[in-house]
Amino acid sequence: SSDNLATTTSSAQASSGNLLQDQLLGTNTNSNVATPVPTAPVSRAGTPPPGERMTYFTDADKTAGGAHDANVPFTAHTRSFIYGMQPRAVQGMLDFDFICKREVPSVAAMIYPFGGAHVQKFYWGTKETLLPVYTTLEEACAKFPEVDTIVNFASCRSVYQSTVDILKHSNQIKTVSIIAEGVPERRARQILWEAQEKNVLVIGPATVGGIKPGCFKIGNTGGMMDNIVSSKLYRSGSVAYVSKSGGMSNELNNIISRTTDGVYEGVAIGGDRYPGSTFIDHLLRYEQDPNCKMLVLLGEVGGVEEYKVCEAIKNGTIRKPVIAWCIGTCAKMFATEVQFGHAGALAQSDLETADAKNKALRAAGVVVPDTFEKLPLVLSQTFQSLVKKGTIQLKPEPETPKIPIDYSWAQELGLVRKPASFVSTICDDRGQELLYAGMRISDVFKEDIGIGGVLSLLWFKRRLPDYACKFIEMVLMLTADHGPAVSGAHNTIVTARAGKDLVSSLCAGLLTIGDRFGGALDGAAEQFSSAYDKSLTPREFVSVMRKQNKLILGIGHKIKSRTNPDLRVEIIKDYAKKHFPSTPVLDYALQVENITTSKKDNLILNVDGAIGILFVDLLRNSGAFTREEAEEYIKIGTLNGLFVLGRSIGFIGHYLDQKRLKQGLYRHPWDDISYLTPGNELGRTVASLDSINKKA
Repeated sequence: SSDNLATTTSSAQASSGNLLQDQLLGTNTNSNVATPVPTAPVSRAGTPPPGERMTYFTDADKTAGGAHDANVPFTAHTRSFIYGMQPRAVQGMLDFDFICKREVPSVAAMIYPFGGAHVQKFYWGTKETLLPVYTTLEEACAKFPEVDTIVNFASCRSVYQSTVDILKHSNQIKTVSIIAEGVPERRARQILWEAQEKNVLVIGPATVGGIKPGCFKIGNTGGMMDNIVSSKLYRSGSVAYVSKSGGMSNELNNIISRTTDGVYEGVAIGGDRYPGSTFIDHLLRYEQDPNCKMLVLLGEVGGVEEYKVCEAIKNGTIRKPVIAWCIGTCAKMFATEVQFGHAGALAQSDLETADAKNKALRAAGVVVPDTFEKLPLVLSQTFQSLVKKGTIQLKPEPETPKIPIDYSWAQELGLVRKPASFVSTICDDRGQELLYAGMRISDVFKEDIGIGGVLSLLWFKRRLPDYACKFIEMVLMLTADHGPAVSGAHNTIVTARAGKDLVSSLCAGLLTIGDRFGGALDGAAEQFSSAYDKSLTPREFVSVMRKQNKLILGIGHKIKSRTNPDLRVEIIKDYAKKHFPSTPVLDYALQVENITTSKKDNLILNVDGAIGILFVDLLRNSGAFTREEAEEYIKIGTLNGLFVLGRSIGFIGHYLDQKRLKQGLYRHPWDDISYLTPGNELGRTVASLDSINKKA
């Protein structure tokens, strides 16, 4: 079916359980060993439904691309493997394929021995597509028998062995590009010898690769997409070049596009002393290609490969017009030998100087400009002469393709704008140093602001007075735990003993926090501050709450009483009286406590109420907040946040305690449960149908 990503050879094959992986990588009978199913080359599927984000490629004609031609290694049907995890290079190749209107991506798969078989997502234009990643070349070759090119991104340490492994598949792989720099010369010579034995074209080492406009691009050749479009590399021209330098190949792309009908093919052979292929290898290919009309050679100081080109021109092997220039003529201006950037860019004799090679090329009949600056002029003159002779037929310029660009790039260029998904005003991690509400993390420690200071920055976005920070820390210490019997700690313990992890156990305890347990801070703050602001007397406040059948939050304790006070409340009351500017709401609450305890001794101001009320006094009277800000912090749950933060310390302690004690699964004892059967519930007795019939 054209809707499938790949075909399988047998319905009996076992599925991995992942449909997408099965479709792209093939199914197998052994889950530990990948056994890919060979498939034909792929082509674009039919028109996707509206709104479809993905582009899929399906099985196509097995003869696509035809037999391999050594003189034309790259065509619009060439497909490749990328050796190494190089998503940026792959995306660049796919973007090039898209603007060239290729039917299928030039990259069939990636080979990465370390990550396991999986799939990677890439863009195809503005949509997305999936490329498989294999751990071995054998798997990839079996899955994609049409692939004949590999771009090897292995490092200089491992590139020799990986290339030797690639050359073992010379019956399928005919072109290898080696990107790595610093390959030992001995290893480079070994690769060169073995590649020649197996008739495999090697480009590199130390190369950016090559490009065939409208057809195929190796790795990062050509630079960014805007450079590729400005150099018109999305369609074929008539001029083929070979260069040592990858950077200068970009310059040639630009010069050739401005002075001729564009590049037909370009290769950078690399700057090492022993490249896998040389100037003459590629120029001879260009000579045999009828679509190539002009040849350009950009050599450099060092080596003698340019003299082989001179011989080929003299003996008539190369007949097409050749324009050449050897870089490094400035070397004569130095008193000593100069090593230029490439490993091979060093003249070890007079023959290897740029001037000597330019002179020899000129003598052989090559068009050599007087300086590099005049290269565009001689290119234009030679091209125009071929046009006049009819050797080159000018073609209409196609429409400039639209460049698919990433959103981040477009935003950097100022082409798009987008509202932020989040707004954050408390922390900034974008710079060299983390900022808490504008305060550098190093200053947090230099000034020793403590946990209370950090909380004031992240919760309130400002530095609070030292006494306020100390009060916050006191609250966290006071609320850290209240024994294993309270509902939150109980839930945490039960969950921990059920074998759950720390986060699950902590959440089980935190979910019990509410108006009945621990969550009265906000409610107490709201009730007492509202009554105080309305100028209700304490007795009027108590009467109103009674008439409304509402509990006064923050009042009452199961154990503590007026005669057995809660020392936690006494500690923070004494601290507030000593350090706060004023405590009007606390004073009001203590008057309410006098009324409630006169009715029942345990209706005291509890720790939740004391914390909530004192925080109202702190927010209103510290001078750090406006009245509106103080009210907002109360409404949005800030005070309950203090209890949650503090009590989390205790819950985690209970979890660790149970794990340390290796306590088993908890089961509540029967004798602590009142079982009420349906017949005895609420003292009622349900008569059976049989007894009713007997009485009748």
